[in-house]
Amino acid sequence: MTVVVKNNGLRSLPFHRERLEQFILKYCDSFHYLDLQQYISECIQAIEAKESFVSEQITQLLILKALDRIGIQSDTTHPDWTYVAARLYLQKMYHEAAVNRSYNAEDKYGSFYGLLKTLASDGIYSVDILRDYTKDEIKQASTWIDPDKDLLFTYIGLKTLADRYLTKNYEGGVMELPQERFLIISLFLMAKEDRTKRLELAKEAFWALSHLYMTVATPTLSNAGKSYGQLSSCFIDTVDDSLRGIYDSNTDIATLSKGGGGIGVYLGKIRARGSDIRGFKGVSSGILPWMKQLNNTAVSVDQLGQRQGSIAVYLDIWHKDIEGFLDAKLNNGDERLRTHDLFTGVCLPDLFMKAVRDRQDWYLFDPHEIRDKKGWSLEDFYDERIEGGSFTRRYNDLVDDPSISKQRISAIELMKCILKSQLESGTPYMFYRDTVNRANPNKHKGMIYCSNLCTEILQNMSPTTLINEVIDEHNGNPLLVTIKKPGDFVVCNLSSINLGRAVPAGVLERLIPIQVRMLDNVIDLNNLEVLQAKVTNQRYRAIGLGTFGWHHLLAKKGIAWESDIAVEFADDLYEHINYLAIQASMRLAEEKGSYPYFEGSDWQTGAYFTQRNYDSARWKLLQNQIASFGLRNANIMAIAPNGSTSVICSSTASIDPVFKKLYAEEKKNYKITVTAPELDASTFWFYKSAYDIDQIWSIRQQAARQRHLDQSASFNIYVRNDIKAKDMLYLHMQAWELGLKTTYYVRSTAVSLDECESCSS
Repeated sequence: MTVVVKNNGLRSLPFHRERLEQFILKYCDSFHYLDLQQYISECIQAIEAKESFVSEQITQLLILKALDRIGIQSDTTHPDWTYVAARLYLQKMYHEAAVNRSYNAEDKYGSFYGLLKTLASDGIYSVDILRDYTKDEIKQASTWIDPDKDLLFTYIGLKTLADRYLTKNYEGGVMELPQERFLIISLFLMAKEDRTKRLELAKEAFWALSHLYMTVATPTLSNAGKSYGQLSSCFIDTVDDSLRGIYDSNTDIATLSKGGGGIGVYLGKIRARGSDIRGFKGVSSGILPWMKQLNNTAVSVDQLGQRQGSIAVYLDIWHKDIEGFLDAKLNNGDERLRTHDLFTGVCLPDLFMKAVRDRQDWYLFDPHEIRDKKGWSLEDFYDERIEGGSFTRRYNDLVDDPSISKQRISAIELMKCILKSQLESGTPYMFYRDTVNRANPNKHKGMIYCSNLCTEILQNMSPTTLINEVIDEHNGNPLLVTIKKPGDFVVCNLSSINLGRAVPAGVLERLIPIQVRMLDNVIDLNNLEVLQAKVTNQRYRAIGLGTFGWHHLLAKKGIAWESDIAVEFADDLYEHINYLAIQASMRLAEEKGSYPYFEGSDWQTGAYFTQRNYDSARWKLLQNQIASFGLRNANIMAIAPNGSTSVICSSTASIDPVFKKLYAEEKKNYKITVTAPELDASTFWFYKSAYDIDQIWSIRQQAARQRHLDQSASFNIYVRNDIKAKDMLYLHMQAWELGLKTTYYVRSTAVSLDECESCSS
């Protein structure tokens, strides 16, 4: 007879078949269309084959047996076995939380107020919620928790949430349960709202999160309500061309990486290899040594102890160091010139793309020499018109000036270097700088030089510069005082709509206003250790409202990816989302005031609306309202990659197609079979694999969508590893000609790429 061991070996009981069957049927009887009896028989047989089982091992066996049955619907497999596994895992979580928090597991959730008190006293939670809300308010909020909402999770979604985001005690034991994490986020983000309505607003936020209609960014999901960490996803720094500027930037990048942020870094202002330093000719080592420094920072300063830092570096295609930059990710060559742990992005003006198209020459320059001899910087200009403008004039001036040293190279050969690196490493990302800056609604206050780690954020940038350092005294003690002029150090504040759930439910009009408010509150609640980032956050109050579940939604609606209908649907849906998001920001401005740089922006002048042909009656009304009341946020929409948070919500990532209808997630000791969301006879044929989709249709969709994004999207291009160079070039030329602002990875079947955790939202 098999013996079940409990309480760490202190208690042993004989195994009872009937008790196990009752346990499974109690929690899984709604899945009557699955062969539960056969499943129960297999589980019993496996248990009785051993002399003894620890009780926790039985639960794990039940889960693994359910996971084995996940698959495309057949006599023995079905996608919904994932929900059986999830329910069994939930019971395990409820039991462990009940033991650790001393309540009855049959209640599923224990005292929420008690949880706050316990983890605050342990130093894991901050005291903010306990300080900002009364005990009665917290207890009232706890009544919103509905354990049945936990049944929305698939197994991999629940496991991802539990492993990465739910708060544990110092021993790693389960403390926080899913709905409690959502409630803490909701209360935390609404704590500073007007006391007369903040509970109502927190309840709306909890409604949005608990129904899985949206997700907040990974740092907010993980850190809200805790005593450590910040809430924003990633940042963009502009490195000044000075020794102090370079090292100070490295320190800032390390500081933000420590808190879980991903970093984009613009290197285009740094002088090229062979440039002069203090008049000494040919002594500069260029950007590669500084990239090596950043590479070491990425490896040595990890993100909250969970993974190494994530840093993307960007350089202009006209910079003299561009060839070495493009080779930095390759797997062969001089390792002293390789930075395998950095991601790369290249900044491309229209003029270069035309030179590639027309097979013309291209010229490379040193930015320091240009500043020194011309008194201006080429990177500070862009073409205001598609057929030319300030950048073209300045570039041609440099080409024609014999006093400026330059290197001539074939534009198509330079593009081949880009394509080679992309097929080998997935990068560089493409940043179409003229398109970006023409569409920048805040061009009155600055320039956008590059994007972030995941290519969706486009905001004004400038370097922080040292003004002076002095010795002062305080109470007779010397103090070293550093005075800096803060640059625009970009902050990414992200969250995403779950299109696969929110659109069919018809909740966008209710969802987006609360989501925009949550994002806006992140700005004021954030604890940013790099002070110039805090200044920039307050100047612009920029947010990035995004989406995931695009392929999920198309499949549910029976729309083929490769179709004009999908392109038109993208155009219509994202225009509607953008309208609701801008309207929500306008209403917040009416309530709380505009962002400080609103005056003179394209939002204020109306140029934003005319540039995008927003001329319907509702858009005209909104434009007039913004002219009267202002806008709360300088930037509003950006679509992040959100790989992990889309998994939590059982949907498809970002705007990407699925890799496969059926795949296996590798874990330490086992595999988790995963199917495309809501896979059944009606959706099966609409889940075409990313690598089988003609990428021109994806580019066309993004071109339609791009008009409604004041920022950009993490837009991947999927290719097979045997793609011809001319076909790769054609995809990039189409992306540029159709007006895409950025493209993210080139995902080849031969390249394995990690998902960005920082921007996951």
